[in-house]
Amino acid sequence: MPLLRPMIRLVRSPAPRQANHLRRRFATASDIRNPTAAQQQQQQRSDNRVRIVEVGPRDGLQNEKKSIPLATKIELVERLAKTGVSFIEAGSFVSPKWVPQMDNSGDILEHILTNKVSSPVPITYSFLAPNNKGIENASALLQKHAGAYLTQAELFKGMGDKPAVELAVFAAATESFSKKNLNCDIGKSLEGFKAVIQGAKQLGIRARAYISVVLGCPFEGYDVDPHRVAEIATSLLEMGADEISLGDTTGMGTAPRTQELLKCMAAAGIRNEDIAMHFHDTYGQALVNTAISLERGIRTFDSAVGGLGGCPYSPGATGNVATENMVYFLESLGMETGIDLDAMADIGQWISDELGRPNDAAVGKAVLGARRIGAGTSSL
Repeated sequence: MPLLRPMIRLVRSPAPRQANHLRRRFATASDIRNPTAAQQQQQQRSDNRVRIVEVGPRDGLQNEKKSIPLATKIELVERLAKTGVSFIEAGSFVSPKWVPQMDNSGDILEHILTNKVSSPVPITYSFLAPNNKGIENASALLQKHAGAYLTQAELFKGMGDKPAVELAVFAAATESFSKKNLNCDIGKSLEGFKAVIQGAKQLGIRARAYISVVLGCPFEGYDVDPHRVAEIATSLLEMGADEISLGDTTGMGTAPRTQELLKCMAAAGIRNEDIAMHFHDTYGQALVNTAISLERGIRTFDSAVGGLGGCPYSPGATGNVATENMVYFLESLGMETGIDLDAMADIGQWISDELGRPNDAAVGKAVLGARRIGAGTSSL
């Protein structure tokens, strides 16, 4: 991809990683003497920094048939927190009738708020709150532990001594998927999401909005209108959502259609910094689509350790793109993720073993294999 080459050349000497990516950069004497160079340097750092949103504990586990102990879920979150990832999707305040695996998400949130979870960088923990009941349950816990989490205002000030919390909603790009997943049409779902987003704002925290099946629907096929996706995204941003995650839930996305979708988002006036991409690797196109997104200026991507995931309402869809694969791919291009790949590979194998399922992270398995070979060689 020719457009990626200049981007790679920008990072022959990687900029040092900052412990807090929200910390303000103050002017220096050299900045004043050469403001253009200073701006270019800051732009270079910004362009090469990619934020990974780890969705394994929620999106990755929700479709597992085997009951997962609460202790295992908490251990997964705590292990991930040590890898350098700054956003973790930790649970969902959804009815256990529909998604039994998320039944103890309140316990996970309470654990995060009442225990010091070790991490090298400040972390925002995201929880899905799809309706009024979800926001009520999440709000009750957050109000109970008021002062135990950072508000958006505190985040902007660079404070990082406590975790931050984010609430999220899930829309759909097609009427069929909306009715199957949310039991209502798109218009009705958007009306309901307004209360959730406003509830998050009243609590002083971030609100994220997902749009599912943006590049292919299990019920309507490949013909998902990108203009309609942009309209839905615009509505959610106008309600107060801080970020839109565009989900290729079925993994049916291709490079040309990813390109077209992002062109429509730009034409609608939606900024790149307000967009995240969420790819599934069902047809092996997740990293191809990631490259297209990078070329279009996107710098936030969702992924799941070990390639965990799948969607209960999308028959045949396999897991999310593996975080290990994503980190290796991005850093091979000279991008910065701040994530410890070795640690992530260990977690991917551990959680796969805990769930009794194959490890779907090709890079993770390669890293572990190379480590074993290296250990064997050193012992000779």
